[in-house]
Amino acid sequence: MVDPTTLSDEPLTVDTVEEDVRPDDRVDDARHDLENRLKREYVTSVKEALEEGDKGAVYDLVEPLHPADIADLIELIDNDDRADFAAAISDLMSVEVVAELNDHVREVMMEAMAPEAVAAITELLDTDDAVQLLEDLDEDDQRAIIAELGPETQAAVNSALSYPEETAGRLMNRHVMAVPEHMTVGDLIDYLRDEGDLEHDFHEVFVIDAAHHPVGTCALNWILTSPRNIKLTDVMKRDQTLIPVTMDQEEAALMFQKYALISAAVVDESGRLVGQMTVDDIVHIISEEAGEDALLLSGAGDGDINEPIREAYTARVRWLVANLGTAVVASAIIAFFGAAIEELVALAVLMPIVASIGGNAGTQTMAVAVRAIATNQLTRANTWRIVWRELRVAVLNGATIAVLIGIAAGLLFSPQMGAVIAAAMVINIVFAGLAGVLVPVIFERLDQDPAVASSVFVTMITDSMGFFAFLGLAVAAGLAPL
Repeated sequence: MVDPTTLSDEPLTVDTVEEDVRPDDRVDDARHDLENRLKREYVTSVKEALEEGDKGAVYDLVEPLHPADIADLIELIDNDDRADFAAAISDLMSVEVVAELNDHVREVMMEAMAPEAVAAITELLDTDDAVQLLEDLDEDDQRAIIAELGPETQAAVNSALSYPEETAGRLMNRHVMAVPEHMTVGDLIDYLRDEGDLEHDFHEVFVIDAAHHPVGTCALNWILTSPRNIKLTDVMKRDQTLIPVTMDQEEAALMFQKYALISAAVVDESGRLVGQMTVDDIVHIISEEAGEDALLLSGAGDGDINEPIREAYTARVRWLVANLGTAVVASAIIAFFGAAIEELVALAVLMPIVASIGGNAGTQTMAVAVRAIATNQLTRANTWRIVWRELRVAVLNGATIAVLIGIAAGLLFSPQMGAVIAAAMVINIVFAGLAGVLVPVIFERLDQDPAVASSVFVTMITDSMGFFAFLGLAVAAGLAPL
C-alpha cells in the first residue's frame, strides 16, 4: 500500500517509472537471448552441474528463474535426468511451474515425485487445474496422490474425475461466488467482505434460488455502482448462458466465442449450479483444439516432441498404412494404362503434376471444411450451399490452372497434349473440391471426427481421379494405345 503523504506534487513521468523498475525485473541477458528464450550456454551449465551431482550449483543456477522459465528448462533437459533435476530444485517446483509444464513432461515428473509432494501441489491448485494434473497418471499413482489430499479437495477431484474427459465437468472450477436471490446489494457487499472467498478470481456473482438453480448474474461493476438498498433481483442480468456439465469442451468454447462470455455457470442434470467456466480456460481449449485438428489432418497424433516414441509411432503408422492402401489404388490405375505410358513418355512426365495440383486443391478445401464444421459454420442447414460454393471455387481454380499448364504442355509437347492435360486438370480439381468438402461432412454425419481420416480419403480420390482422367483422356484422344 502506498502512503499518499509520501507522494510529491510533481507529476509521475515515464522516466520516473523506469528508474523505479528493479534490475531483477528485467530480462537477465546471461540466461536469456533477445527472444527471451533460455540460452544454450546457460542450459548446458545446468546440465553439467546435474551430471556432476552438484545439487547446490543446480539450485543456485535455477533459483532466479521465473516459474515459466523453470518449466521450459525442465523440458530442455533429457527425460532420464528430469527426476534428478526435480529433486535438486524440489522447493522451486511450485504450482506455477507445474501448471506451465507440457502435458507429457508433467506426467513423467509427477510419476517421479512422491505422492505426498504431488498432493501438496495439488492442494494449491484450482479444481480444474488439479484434475488436469492427475487425469493422465496411472490409476495406481492417481489413487495414491488422491489419498494424500484433504477431504474437501479429495471430494472435488473425485467428483470431477467422474465426468468424461474433455467435458465441462472436468474443466469447470468449483470455486463459485453464488448468493441467494433475496439479498440486497448492501448484503452482498458485506458478505463479500466478511465471508466471501476472495482468494479465487471471479468476474461476476451468480444469483441462485432456493433449489440452487442459477437465476441471474451480477457483474462486479453493477454491484459497486448500485445503491445498497437495491435488491439483487432488480439489478441482476436474468439472461445468462448455462453450460451443461456433460457438454464437450469444444462446444463450450464455441458458446463463449459466440456470446462473448467472460464466465458462465455450469449446471448438472437437474439444473443446479455446480461450477463455472472462465475465459482463461476457454483460451486454452481453443488453442488446444485448433492445434489438435491441424495435427489430426496430417495424421501426426499429438504432434508433441515430448510424446513418448511408442505413442508417436502408434499414432502415425496406422495412417501411413492407410495411405499405403490408397496409394495401391492409384498405382493400379497407372498399371492399367501401362501400355499408354510406355508408348508416350510425356504421360509419365506430366502425370505427377495432375496428381499434385489436385491433392493441394483437395487439401485446401478440406482444411476450410474441417474448420467450418469445428466452428459450427458448416451445419446441416447450409451443407449444400457450401458444397455449391466450393464447386464454383474449384471450377475457377481448375480453369486458371488448366490454361497455364495447357499452354506450357502444348508448347513443349503438342497442342493435343496441352488440351488433354488442361481438361484433366479441370476434372481433377473439381473432384478435389467436392471431395474436400463432402468427405469431412460425411464423417461428421457418421459421428466421426472429420479431422482424423479425411486427408487419407481425399488424397486417394484426387490421386486416383487425376491419373484416371489424364491417362483416360490421352487414350481417348488417340495419343497412346490402351
